[in-house]
Amino acid sequence: MGRKKENGGARNMDRIAKTVFAPVYPMIAEQILDRCGVTRGQCLDVGSGPGSLGIALAQASDLSVTLLDSSSEALDIAEKNVLGAGLSGRISLLQGDVHDIPLPAGSMDLVVSRGSIFFWDDLARAFSEIYRVISPGGKAYVGGGFGNAELSDSITAAMAKKNPDWKAFRDKNLGPDNQARIANVVADRGLPHQIISDDSGFWVMIEKDG
Repeated sequence: MGRKKENGGARNMDRIAKTVFAPVYPMIAEQILDRCGVTRGQCLDVGSGPGSLGIALAQASDLSVTLLDSSSEALDIAEKNVLGAGLSGRISLLQGDVHDIPLPAGSMDLVVSRGSIFFWDDLARAFSEIYRVISPGGKAYVGGGFGNAELSDSITAAMAKKNPDWKAFRDKNLGPDNQARIANVVADRGLPHQIISDDSGFWVMIEKDG
Protein backbone atom coordinates (compact mmCIF):
# COMPACT_ATOMS: atom_id res chain seq x y z
CA MET A 1 0.00 0.00 0.00
CA GLY A 2 2.82 2.40 0.87
CA ARG A 3 4.57 1.72 -2.45
CA LYS A 4 1.34 2.31 -4.36
CA LYS A 5 0.83 5.64 -2.63
CA GLU A 6 4.45 6.64 -3.25
CA ASN A 7 4.17 5.63 -6.90
CA GLY A 8 1.01 7.69 -7.27
CA GLY A 9 2.74 10.69 -5.72
CA ALA A 10 5.76 10.33 -8.01
CA ARG A 11 3.55 10.06 -11.08
CA ASN A 12 1.51 13.07 -10.02
CA MET A 13 4.69 15.09 -9.50
CA ASP A 14 5.90 14.11 -12.96
CA ARG A 15 2.56 15.09 -14.50
CA ILE A 16 2.62 18.52 -12.85
CA ALA A 17 6.29 19.04 -13.79
CA LYS A 18 5.45 18.41 -17.45
CA THR A 19 2.39 20.67 -17.51
CA VAL A 20 1.78 23.48 -15.00
CA PHE A 21 5.39 23.68 -13.79
CA ALA A 22 7.02 23.07 -17.19
CA PRO A 23 8.24 26.66 -17.82
CA VAL A 24 9.81 26.90 -14.36
CA TYR A 25 12.75 24.54 -14.73
CA PRO A 26 14.53 26.07 -17.77
CA MET A 27 14.21 29.51 -16.19
CA ILE A 28 15.57 28.42 -12.81
CA ALA A 29 18.35 26.47 -14.53
CA GLU A 30 19.46 29.65 -16.33
CA GLN A 31 19.31 31.60 -13.07
CA ILE A 32 21.44 28.98 -11.32
CA LEU A 33 24.06 28.98 -14.06
CA ASP A 34 24.15 32.78 -14.17
CA ARG A 35 24.28 33.31 -10.41
CA CYS A 36 26.67 30.49 -9.58
CA GLY A 37 28.87 30.68 -12.67
CA VAL A 38 29.38 26.90 -12.69
CA THR A 39 28.70 25.51 -16.16
CA ARG A 40 30.90 22.41 -16.31
CA GLY A 41 31.97 19.62 -13.99
CA GLN A 42 29.80 17.54 -11.66
CA CYS A 43 26.35 18.65 -10.50
CA LEU A 44 24.10 17.02 -7.89
CA ASP A 45 20.33 17.62 -7.93
CA VAL A 46 19.06 16.81 -4.41
CA GLY A 47 15.48 15.58 -4.12
CA SER A 48 15.35 15.49 -7.90
CA GLY A 49 11.93 13.87 -8.28
CA PRO A 50 11.28 13.26 -11.99
CA GLY A 51 14.54 15.00 -12.88
CA SER A 52 13.11 18.17 -14.39
CA LEU A 53 15.66 20.62 -12.99
CA GLY A 54 18.64 18.32 -13.56
CA ILE A 55 17.60 17.77 -17.16
CA ALA A 56 17.18 21.53 -17.72
CA LEU A 57 20.64 22.17 -16.27
CA ALA A 58 22.25 19.52 -18.48
CA GLN A 59 20.52 20.96 -21.54
CA ALA A 60 21.74 24.49 -20.78
CA SER A 61 25.35 23.68 -19.81
CA ASP A 62 28.21 21.20 -20.02
CA LEU A 63 27.49 19.81 -16.55
CA SER A 64 27.29 16.11 -15.82
CA VAL A 65 24.34 15.70 -13.47
CA THR A 66 23.52 13.17 -10.76
CA LEU A 67 19.88 12.96 -9.74
CA LEU A 68 19.55 12.07 -6.04
CA ASP A 69 16.21 11.00 -4.60
CA SER A 70 15.12 8.71 -1.78
CA SER A 71 12.23 7.34 -3.85
CA SER A 72 12.96 4.47 -6.22
CA GLU A 73 9.67 5.21 -7.99
CA ALA A 74 10.70 8.81 -8.64
CA LEU A 75 14.05 7.63 -9.99
CA ASP A 76 12.33 5.13 -12.30
CA ILE A 77 10.31 7.99 -13.77
CA ALA A 78 13.39 10.21 -13.92
CA GLU A 79 15.28 7.52 -15.84
CA LYS A 80 12.57 7.50 -18.51
CA ASN A 81 12.65 11.29 -18.71
CA VAL A 82 16.44 11.31 -19.05
CA LEU A 83 16.27 8.75 -21.85
CA GLY A 84 13.54 10.77 -23.55
CA ALA A 85 15.72 13.87 -23.41
CA GLY A 86 18.65 11.97 -24.94
CA LEU A 87 20.84 12.69 -21.91
CA SER A 88 21.57 9.24 -20.54
CA GLY A 89 25.28 9.80 -21.23
CA ARG A 90 25.41 12.89 -19.00
CA ILE A 91 22.83 12.24 -16.29
CA SER A 92 23.06 9.44 -13.73
CA LEU A 93 20.68 8.38 -10.98
CA LEU A 94 21.44 7.75 -7.32
CA GLN A 95 19.07 6.64 -4.58
CA GLY A 96 19.84 8.32 -1.28
CA ASP A 97 18.90 10.94 1.26
CA VAL A 98 20.10 14.50 1.76
CA HIS A 99 20.84 13.75 5.42
CA ASP A 100 23.42 11.13 4.42
CA ILE A 101 24.48 11.77 0.82
CA PRO A 102 26.17 8.64 -0.56
CA LEU A 103 28.99 10.52 -2.30
CA PRO A 104 32.62 11.34 -1.38
CA ALA A 105 33.51 14.68 0.17
CA GLY A 106 34.40 17.39 -2.34
CA SER A 107 33.01 15.47 -5.31
CA MET A 108 30.45 17.98 -6.64
CA ASP A 109 31.15 21.31 -8.32
CA LEU A 110 27.50 22.35 -8.02
CA VAL A 111 24.70 21.14 -5.76
CA VAL A 112 21.15 22.25 -6.53
CA SER A 113 17.70 21.59 -5.18
CA ARG A 114 14.30 23.06 -5.89
CA GLY A 115 11.43 22.41 -3.51
CA SER A 116 12.80 19.51 -1.49
CA ILE A 117 14.21 21.78 1.25
CA PHE A 118 10.72 22.19 2.69
CA PHE A 119 10.57 18.45 3.42
CA TRP A 120 13.99 17.95 5.03
CA ASP A 121 13.69 16.55 8.57
CA ASP A 122 16.96 18.02 9.83
CA LEU A 123 18.02 21.21 8.06
CA ALA A 124 21.34 21.51 9.91
CA ARG A 125 22.41 17.99 8.98
CA ALA A 126 21.21 18.39 5.39
CA PHE A 127 23.16 21.61 4.87
CA SER A 128 26.24 20.05 6.47
CA GLU A 129 26.02 17.12 4.05
CA ILE A 130 25.57 19.43 1.08
CA TYR A 131 28.60 21.46 2.15
CA ARG A 132 30.62 18.27 2.62
CA VAL A 133 30.13 17.09 -0.96
CA ILE A 134 30.84 20.49 -2.55
CA SER A 135 34.30 20.66 -4.09
CA PRO A 136 36.68 23.49 -3.14
CA GLY A 137 35.51 26.49 -5.12
CA GLY A 138 32.16 24.81 -5.75
CA LYS A 139 28.71 26.16 -4.96
CA ALA A 140 25.26 25.09 -3.84
CA TYR A 141 21.96 26.70 -4.81
CA VAL A 142 18.97 25.32 -2.93
CA GLY A 143 15.52 26.61 -2.09
CA GLY A 144 12.21 27.03 -3.83
CA GLY A 145 10.40 29.28 -6.25
CA PHE A 146 8.92 29.65 -9.69
CA GLY A 147 11.43 31.77 -11.59
CA ASN A 148 9.57 35.08 -11.75
CA ALA A 149 6.46 36.82 -10.45
CA GLU A 150 4.39 36.17 -13.58
CA LEU A 151 5.00 32.42 -13.45
CA SER A 152 4.37 32.37 -9.71
CA ASP A 153 0.98 34.03 -10.17
CA SER A 154 -0.10 31.81 -13.06
CA ILE A 155 1.01 28.61 -11.33
CA THR A 156 -0.68 29.61 -8.09
CA ALA A 157 -3.94 30.25 -9.94
CA ALA A 158 -3.74 26.93 -11.77
CA MET A 159 -2.81 24.90 -8.70
CA ALA A 160 -5.44 26.58 -6.51
CA LYS A 161 -8.10 25.37 -8.94
CA LYS A 162 -6.92 21.80 -8.40
CA ASN A 163 -6.41 22.18 -4.65
CA PRO A 164 -7.84 25.10 -2.63
CA ASP A 165 -5.20 24.51 0.08
CA TRP A 166 -2.27 24.85 -2.30
CA LYS A 167 -1.78 28.62 -1.93
CA ALA A 168 -1.60 28.29 1.87
CA PHE A 169 0.96 25.51 1.44
CA ARG A 170 3.05 27.72 -0.87
CA ASP A 171 2.80 30.73 1.44
CA LYS A 172 3.87 28.64 4.44
CA ASN A 173 6.95 27.32 2.62
CA LEU A 174 8.01 30.60 1.04
CA GLY A 175 6.77 32.94 3.76
CA PRO A 176 9.07 35.19 5.80
CA ASP A 177 8.95 33.03 8.94
CA ASN A 178 10.13 29.92 7.14
CA GLN A 179 12.73 31.88 5.19
CA ALA A 180 14.12 33.26 8.45
CA ARG A 181 14.15 29.78 10.01
CA ILE A 182 16.16 28.33 7.13
CA ALA A 183 18.53 31.30 6.96
CA ASN A 184 19.21 31.04 10.69
CA VAL A 185 20.12 27.36 10.39
CA VAL A 186 22.64 28.09 7.64
CA ALA A 187 24.12 30.98 9.62
CA ASP A 188 24.35 28.86 12.77
CA ARG A 189 26.35 26.24 10.83
CA GLY A 190 28.84 28.96 9.92
CA LEU A 191 28.55 28.21 6.22
CA PRO A 192 29.63 30.97 3.81
CA HIS A 193 26.39 31.83 2.08
CA GLN A 194 24.14 34.38 0.45
CA ILE A 195 20.36 34.56 0.82
CA ILE A 196 18.37 35.37 -2.31
CA SER A 197 14.74 36.35 -1.80
CA ASP A 198 13.19 37.96 -4.87
CA ASP A 199 10.74 37.23 -7.66
CA SER A 200 12.67 34.06 -8.51
CA GLY A 201 11.87 32.60 -5.07
CA PHE A 202 13.83 31.93 -1.91
CA TRP A 203 17.31 30.47 -2.34
CA VAL A 204 20.38 29.78 -0.26
CA MET A 205 23.61 30.02 -2.26
CA ILE A 206 26.63 28.47 -0.54
CA GLU A 207 30.23 28.66 -1.70
CA LYS A 208 33.11 26.55 -0.46
CA ASP A 209 36.48 28.28 -0.43
CA GLY A 210 38.92 27.02 -3.02
